[in-house]
Amino acid sequence: MNTSSSIPPINKNEAQGIARPLANYHPTVWGEFFIHLLASENQIDHAQVQQRVEMLKEEVRTMFSMSSTAYDGRRVDEEMNLVDALQRLGLAYHFEDDINEALARIHGSQMMVVSENLHVVSLRFRLLRQGAYEISSDQFNKFKDVHGHFRENLRSDIQGLLSLYEASYLGTSEDGILEEAKSFCKRELVSMLDRLQPPLTTEVVRALDMPLIRRIKRLEAREYLSFYEAAEGRIDVILELAKLDFNRVQSLHQEEIRGLTGWWKELGLIKKLSFARDRLVECYFWILGVQYEPHLAHGRMLMAKLICLASILDDIYDSYGTFEELLLLTDAMQRWDIGEVEGLPEYMKTYFMALSDTIKEFEDMLLDGQKSYLVRYLKEEIKAIAKAYLKEAEWCNEGHIPTLQGHLQVSMISSGTIVLICGFFLCMRDIATQDILDWLASYPKIIEAAAMITRLMDDISSHEFEENRQHVASTVRCYMEEYGVSKEMAHKKLREMGDTAWKVMNEE
Repeated sequence: MNTSSSIPPINKNEAQGIARPLANYHPTVWGEFFIHLLASENQIDHAQVQQRVEMLKEEVRTMFSMSSTAYDGRRVDEEMNLVDALQRLGLAYHFEDDINEALARIHGSQMMVVSENLHVVSLRFRLLRQGAYEISSDQFNKFKDVHGHFRENLRSDIQGLLSLYEASYLGTSEDGILEEAKSFCKRELVSMLDRLQPPLTTEVVRALDMPLIRRIKRLEAREYLSFYEAAEGRIDVILELAKLDFNRVQSLHQEEIRGLTGWWKELGLIKKLSFARDRLVECYFWILGVQYEPHLAHGRMLMAKLICLASILDDIYDSYGTFEELLLLTDAMQRWDIGEVEGLPEYMKTYFMALSDTIKEFEDMLLDGQKSYLVRYLKEEIKAIAKAYLKEAEWCNEGHIPTLQGHLQVSMISSGTIVLICGFFLCMRDIATQDILDWLASYPKIIEAAAMITRLMDDISSHEFEENRQHVASTVRCYMEEYGVSKEMAHKKLREMGDTAWKVMNEE
């Protein structure tokens, strides 16, 4: 539906004389960049590239077939390296069945269990934990001395230390040895940085900055491509496939952002709601961090639209609406009836109509599978986030600083995590079932942990900017006030809470 002609602009006179907590966000830096980029620079022969990609994929599948025969220690090692390379290069989506079968073989092999090679044992542990296999961390005890400390001779095993460090971030609350390993490896890796040579230096620096399991997969694919190209044990077939596939998928992503830029321009929402953030490209990039695969293109574009509109809803509650206006909007969203928005200010009508149109796109997407009724789950989560935003606006209006736990009960919902996960499930139409969405609506531990991480990391990075204007207290401020500590100590404690939440996600 073309909403640009159906939604009215803000009546600029309605805001006169009203004090609003404007954030004065900077305008977008992108404009129509992607439209012009594609017109002049993004010309590739898709048919020719696709043909070559298919040929290379068959060669890689042959490698899996070869590894599955005569499964000795060398074959296990080769297959683990193959799986690791494909995952890190962003190629795993081509080989899901092959990788699952390989992981089953790796899990069943006892050869690596008795290995004394720290890198091999650590890589096996990480691959299997990532693949949801039960595998004990007790196996790392064999790398300790009689005093219970990691052995001195491990300090010169750079590859082993790096692999163990990455594996340590797959720990749960029951894996105390992985916390020991993390501290040991970090200390040793930092101490040897000055003595390392590229490209290993870059790998170690990147690991210390952000462990592999927490990185954005698409960025990791590009970064690892350069590292893999310089690696001694590289496989040229995989390298060529990685380069072709990255460029091919990047071209698709650019096509998508071009389409979204056109939609955003036609919608004209930012011109009508000039107080809000214009962050289309950033919202799309956020989605790429979760879903980059070509077959998810339609859902990815819908999710980008949803995040853009969620961002604007946040801005309405956070940096423009008066408390009285926000009460009206929250009530209207609970009723979710486009015919009953006449009592809203014009800018809120504008927003609500745009949101309704986008939700209708979700319903249309699911129409063929007769699953459009499932969109009600998404609506309910949007209603919940509106209530959470209103509660935060109430705290802001009253100057109230809640306890940390009181804040989190509201702000984990306002983080938008469950709204976005619900949207993701709907976009993956095959798994969008009532049972799955009922499970999501029950707010299970893994979803709670994800929301906790999102909220804490967002507040740590943004609270100083937000405190320059009238704004609800952040979790950082709540912790400082409740426990009488400095900002730095609050950051430290909240990061520890985030690390605990990561362990819950690993366990679940």
